[in-house]
Amino acid sequence: MMTPFTPPARLFDANASAKGKDLGKLPEWNLSDLYPAPDAPALTADLDWLEAECRAFAADYEGKMADLDAAGFLTAILRHEKIETKAGRVMSFAGLRYYQHTTDAARAKFLSDTQEKITNFTTPLVFFTLELNRLDDALLDGWMAENAELARYRPALRRIRAMKPYQLSDELEKFLHDLGVVGDAWERLFDETIAGLNFTVDGEELNIEGTLNLLTEQDRAKRQAAAEELGRVFQSNIKTFARVHNTQAKEKEILDRWRKMPTAQTGRHLSNDVEPEVVEALRNAVVAAYPKLSHRYYELKRKWLGLDRMQVWDRNAPLPMEATRTIGWDEAQKTVMEAYGAFDPRMTEIAQPFFERGWIDAAVKPGKAPGAFAHPTVTEVHPYIMLNYLGKPRDVMTLAHELGHGVHQVLAAGQGEMLASTPLTLAETASVFGEMLTFRAMLDRAKDEAERKVLLAGKVEDMINTVVRQIAFYDFECKLHEARRGGELTPEDIGALWMSVQGESLGPAFDFMPGYETFWAYIPHFVHSPFYVYAYAFGDGLVNALYAAYQEAPEGFQDRYFDMLKAGGSKHHKELLAPFGLDASDPAFWDKGLGMIAGFIEELEAMET
Repeated sequence: MMTPFTPPARLFDANASAKGKDLGKLPEWNLSDLYPAPDAPALTADLDWLEAECRAFAADYEGKMADLDAAGFLTAILRHEKIETKAGRVMSFAGLRYYQHTTDAARAKFLSDTQEKITNFTTPLVFFTLELNRLDDALLDGWMAENAELARYRPALRRIRAMKPYQLSDELEKFLHDLGVVGDAWERLFDETIAGLNFTVDGEELNIEGTLNLLTEQDRAKRQAAAEELGRVFQSNIKTFARVHNTQAKEKEILDRWRKMPTAQTGRHLSNDVEPEVVEALRNAVVAAYPKLSHRYYELKRKWLGLDRMQVWDRNAPLPMEATRTIGWDEAQKTVMEAYGAFDPRMTEIAQPFFERGWIDAAVKPGKAPGAFAHPTVTEVHPYIMLNYLGKPRDVMTLAHELGHGVHQVLAAGQGEMLASTPLTLAETASVFGEMLTFRAMLDRAKDEAERKVLLAGKVEDMINTVVRQIAFYDFECKLHEARRGGELTPEDIGALWMSVQGESLGPAFDFMPGYETFWAYIPHFVHSPFYVYAYAFGDGLVNALYAAYQEAPEGFQDRYFDMLKAGGSKHHKELLAPFGLDASDPAFWDKGLGMIAGFIEELEAMET
C-alpha cells in the first residue's frame, strides 16, 4: 500500500539555471514516500529485517528446494519477493538521493554504504536461483499445474531458467555477487566524473547538461562553441573514460567467457526476453533504411539551414523558420496532460499525482545527474521521474516520454515485484507512445503549414535520434566489445570505432570536427547497461506499428493498450502484440514502423515543392 500523501518539501525555482528564462515553479522530489531521511527509524528497521530475513530464508531453503511441494515453493517465492521489495525500496531511496546531487560526498557515501550492506545481506540468497535452475522441468511443471497462484509466476521463472545453461558453480556465483560492489565503483567513477565536468562557453561556466543544451541554440556560433568546448573537456578527461570502458568491457568478456555465452550481446538479449534474430532483424532493417531516413532528412535540413556542408553542431539545430521561445512548466504540463486525456481520461488520472505529490524532479541543478529517467522504485510505492527541464520544445517531449514510463510502471505494479518489471525492449512502449500522443496533439493544433513543418521536422529528428542514432550506438558497442577481446584499447582506438559508425548513420551531408571522436565518452548507457540502446529503437519501431494499428482500427484499442501496460513483465512480446495483430519476429514489422518515419520525411519534401 502507498504511504499517505505528503506535500512536496519545496518547489525549486530554476530560473537562474535557465539563464533568466521564466520557467515557473519546477517540482522537486519528495522522497518521504520511500523514507523521510537517511537516518529514519523505518529505514534502519528495514535493514535490520533484511539482514535477519535473508539469513532465515537461507536456513529454511538452502539445499532443500527439491524437497518442497507446490505450496512450500510458493511460500518461498513470496518470501523472496518480499525481500526484493524491501531491498529495492532501500536502494531506490539511496540512489534517488544520490542522483539529485552526485557530487555531494555524504550522499555518495550513503549510497555506497547502503549498496554494500544490501550486497552482504543478500549473498546468502544466491543459492535460490541456482537451485531453482537445477529443479527438474517435470517437477516444476507439476507444481504449477497443482497451484494456480504459483503458476502466475511462470513467466518470471521461465526468464530465470533461461540463464540455466550459463550458470556457474554456487561458490563462484556467490563470489561474483559479492564482487558486484567493486564493479559498481566504475559506474560511480563515470557518473561522478561526468557530473563534475565544467565547461566554459562565451565566458559562462556550465555543467554538461547546460552545454549539451546549447547544441539546440538558434545561434550557429554558439552551437559551434559548445561543441568545441565539449570536445576539449572530453579530451582532457579521455584517459579516465577510456579506462572505465576498457575495464567494464574486459570484466564483461571474462564473465561471458566463464559463462560460455556465445556473444557479448547474449546476456542483454536474455534479460530483454527477446530472441537474437529479432534484434538482428531490427538492426538490419534500420541500417538498410539509413539512406531513406537520416541521409535523406539531413540533406533537407542542410538546405533549410543554407549550408554547403553540415557540421555535427548542426545536427540538432532548430530550423531557421522555428520561433525561439521558452515553454514554461505549466504550459508543458498542460500540453502533455491534454494529449494524454484526449487518448483516454484514465491516462490523466494516473499521471496527475506525479505533478502534485513530488514525484517529479524537474530543475537543472549543480551536481544533479544529467538526462532524464523514470525510476519505478518498488510496486508498493510509486515511480519517480527525473528531468533537466530548460523550456525547450524537446523538453516537453521528454516530459511526455518519462510520464509515459511512469503511467506504465503504475499500471504494471499490480503484478507484484517479480512480474511488474518489463524487459527493456517493452519498457519503452508507453514512453514513446506518450510522445506520439503529444506530438499528434500538437500537430493537430498547428495554425499553419510553417508550424506544421517545424513540428514534423522536430518529430523526424527525435525519431532519427531514437532509431538511427541508437542503432549506430549499438553497432559501436558491438565493435567496442569485439575489439576489446583483442587487447587494451587506446582512446584513439575507441574514437576510431565511434567515427566508423557516425558517417555511415548520419550520411554524406556531414563533416566531423576535430574532437568529435571523443563524443562516445559521455553516453551513460555504454557504462551502466551494455547494449541497452537497441531497446530505444525497438520501442520506437514497436510504437510506430502500434500507432498505425490504432489509426486503422481505433475501436477498443484503448482497452487493449491498457491491458498490455498492466501485464508488465508477465507476458512475452509475442503475447502482448498478438491482440493488435502485430508480430515483432516478422521482418515486415520493422519496415512498417520505419515507413512511418519515411512518410513524415516525404510530407516534408512535398512542402518544399
